[in-house]
Amino acid sequence: MTSWNMHPRAAFDLETTGKDPRTARIVTASIVVVDEGGTVVDTHEWLADPGIEIPEEAAAIHGISTEHARENGRPSDMVTAEVGAVLDTLFANNIPVIAFNASYDFTVLAHEARRHSLAQITAAPVIDPFICNKNVDRFRKGSRTLVALCEEYGISLKDAHTSAADAEATLRLADALAAKYSALRIDVMDLHNAQIGWARDQAADFQAYLRRVKDPAAVIEGDWPVLP
Repeated sequence: MTSWNMHPRAAFDLETTGKDPRTARIVTASIVVVDEGGTVVDTHEWLADPGIEIPEEAAAIHGISTEHARENGRPSDMVTAEVGAVLDTLFANNIPVIAFNASYDFTVLAHEARRHSLAQITAAPVIDPFICNKNVDRFRKGSRTLVALCEEYGISLKDAHTSAADAEATLRLADALAAKYSALRIDVMDLHNAQIGWARDQAADFQAYLRRVKDPAAVIEGDWPVLP
């Protein structure tokens, strides 16, 4: 059996209106698909009008203002439906979708679908380089942002915080992690299921740390790849 990184795979990224995945709205979305050798064979990009004001803090990160989204973006329900349809087709064909901090992006998508009375997708198989890196390199010091990890692994990330650039960099990071750590070179559904447990354990450890040193009432959710 060959590992998932020897087969077609895809990456998914959103830029949104905020940090809370249950309330954030999609502003841009990108899906990049590569073949067995890692050559890009398909790309999908969307710009949405989220239907609400884009906070200045969010616009400063991804560069999309409320005015630009209203003038050039497509209706949020149409974008959400199309993104969901592409992902659903990939999952139906057992093509893994790679997303950095996947529980954010897939939770945003799930809540957008509910907001617009659209069908929910089943997000599997998913590969999350953030969760994987924390498991295989658990004593690493310093930041584990996408930018920091791409710098560590020598992956070019131009135009960081645009969904297209972040999606492709996320895919390259996943490939680099698999090349370095044999524990990640397994059947894709076995890896998906392992990450459910890793995410839960990582959240529990971080929650215990926060309760010990900062906030006795801290709660860190460990559901993955979609928060309930």
